[in-house]
Amino acid sequence: MTEPSQTASREREPIVSSEHLSHTAHELSEFEFGVIIQSHAFNRWMVRCMTATGYPELGALDVLVLHRVNHRARAKRQSDICLVLNVEDTHTVTYALRKLAKLELVVGEKQGKETFFSTTEKGRDACSRYAEIREACLIDSLSSMGIERAEISKVAGILRAMSGLYDQAARAAASL
Repeated sequence: MTEPSQTASREREPIVSSEHLSHTAHELSEFEFGVIIQSHAFNRWMVRCMTATGYPELGALDVLVLHRVNHRARAKRQSDICLVLNVEDTHTVTYALRKLAKLELVVGEKQGKETFFSTTEKGRDACSRYAEIREACLIDSLSSMGIERAEISKVAGILRAMSGLYDQAARAAASL
């Protein structure tokens, strides 16, 4: 016969991707697994949404860079794009900007030693269409889940805080 406490513990074991990493902080491994599957789902979503706008050649980083350049209709430097998106490998953003420029979605303008990127009319149209598809496919479904928007905002804050923790841990590990 199974003890009630054993049944309860089996019912709520943490869902982790790498149990061998979870000696003292199962909740952190559970968080990591959630981030892993969520990030893959989000990347898949961005690519498929952008494909629906007519740009199947764009990858997840390309989509992020396009939206970042379009943000608030102000020209952006590559270094600022990397900073906001927390991208350390700047060459990947360089490649994305070149790809977007080739598709005539963004344009770069030299100002002194810096190049500032802004979206073209075609780029703004792509972002607008993406927003329409997002509204139809994602926002409407979100409403039916019963998750309060304040909860989502709180989770977003936790994710930003956790990213700082992981960045600090990465710096510490690099010094070992």
